[in-house]
Amino acid sequence: MVIYEADGSLPANQAVRVATAEGGRPKRALVLAAFATVYLIWGSTYLAIRYAIQTLPPFLMAGSRFIVAGAALALWARASGAARPTRAQLRSACVVGALLFLGGNGGVVWAEQYLPSGVAALVVATEPLWIVLLNWARRGGARPGRGVLVGLLLGFAGVWLLVESNASAGGAAGSRALLATVVVMGASVSWAVGSLYSVRATFPSSPLLSAGTQMLAGGALMIAAGTITGEWKSFDAAHVSALSAVALLYLIVCGSVVAFTAYSWLLRTVTPARASTYAYVNPLVAVLLGWALAGEELTTRTILAAVVITASVVVIVTRKFG
Repeated sequence: MVIYEADGSLPANQAVRVATAEGGRPKRALVLAAFATVYLIWGSTYLAIRYAIQTLPPFLMAGSRFIVAGAALALWARASGAARPTRAQLRSACVVGALLFLGGNGGVVWAEQYLPSGVAALVVATEPLWIVLLNWARRGGARPGRGVLVGLLLGFAGVWLLVESNASAGGAAGSRALLATVVVMGASVSWAVGSLYSVRATFPSSPLLSAGTQMLAGGALMIAAGTITGEWKSFDAAHVSALSAVALLYLIVCGSVVAFTAYSWLLRTVTPARASTYAYVNPLVAVLLGWALAGEELTTRTILAAVVITASVVVIVTRKFG
């Protein structure tokens, strides 16, 4: 197993022996393994969330996930020599934690009580669309080109297919699914706002310490949200299933630590366009896993929405980095 430094790079004594080939370039097998890790693990987290919240309260589950994972990353970074975060850096971590984790991930976790994990993943995949729109709307923002505008239209057409499908379902279940879809859309907007804010915010130079402090802040806010909404009253440790416990452990270890480490390394190894391909692979992985392992219905409308949304993200991401 390759162990990375706090900044995501390999230790000096392993850089040539483990991760490089001729000319100092990373071995193809290692790059492919990192991509597979990001694609499969991040794509599977939606199904893991569904299993975790079967017997665990949504906000308390997600909050404990990020507190444990954030503490592990922060301690790892500090033990590797990362400097203690400043007050300004901690303040930025709190803002990003509120936007990305409480508003973003928290909305998804809550919505998956009423929405299939694959559908939630498809709606989350529209986050690049919101980033483009928000960046365009801000003062001095750049107007998207024709290709990106086509991508935006495709993306929102795909979302409309999902929303219209839930709206036509009728009944209490259909109403809850429709509300959950809207909540996930709001979560995508929150994630987009947090992403734009993080571009200009001050964070520790260590990616692991930066992610760890953001996770700790977001996790604490999620625990607070769970407390305010009364989740402690309904929580009974004796009724937590083994499946939910394993799913939570998977989210902590694989979803938050292993996959992030792989992605952090990829950002320093390949081009941004290649690294960002997870944005349109993960939803497809989530839809297929939800259908194959959880028996989630894979309708013609869902398949069409998946194709349209994925195509829109491909167009936007490739235009952005092209």
